[in-house]
Amino acid sequence: MDFLVCFCTLRSMQVSAAEEYGLRCLLRVYYHEGAEAITVQQIATQEGLTPEYVAKLMRPLRAGSLVTANRGPGGGYRRARKPSEVNVWDVLGLLGSGVISEVFCDRYSPKSGECVHIVDCSIRAMWKQAEQLLRGLFEHLTLEDLRRGEGPMARWLASSHPVVIKD
Repeated sequence: MDFLVCFCTLRSMQVSAAEEYGLRCLLRVYYHEGAEAITVQQIATQEGLTPEYVAKLMRPLRAGSLVTANRGPGGGYRRARKPSEVNVWDVLGLLGSGVISEVFCDRYSPKSGECVHIVDCSIRAMWKQAEQLLRGLFEHLTLEDLRRGEGPMARWLASSHPVVIKD
C-alpha cells in the first residue's frame, strides 16, 4: 500500500502537559541562536513556564542523550544531536508513557477488577491501531521537520502523510 487513508476522528486524544512542554523546551534548545548554551531561565521565559518546571522537563531529555548540560557560569543546555536525528516518538517516550497507555484497559475496568471484554474487545483493537498510526507518523517526524511554521507544517503533513479525516 503506497499510502494510508484513515477514516477516523481522534477528537479527544490528548498529549500530556509534560510531553507538550518538554517538546517545546527541546525545540528551544535545538534552535537556540547564540554561541552560548541556553539557560533554564531563558527557556522558561520564552515558553512562559517556571524555571523549576523547565528543569524538571529537561532531566529526562538529558538522561535520554538528547541534550547536554553544563553547570555554573556560562552553563546551560546544548543539543546533543542533529535535529534530523531526533524523532518525535522518541522524545514523547522520554517525557511520558506513550500515546495509549499499556494499562488502558485497567483504567476502565468495572468494580470487579476485570473488564467483561478482556478476551474479545474491538475497542482495544481500535486504540492499538490508532497508536500504530500515530507511532508511524511520529517516528518519521524529526525536530528538523518541526522547525516549520504552523501553515507550512500543515501543508507538508497533508502532502507527505495523507490522512483523511471524516467529520
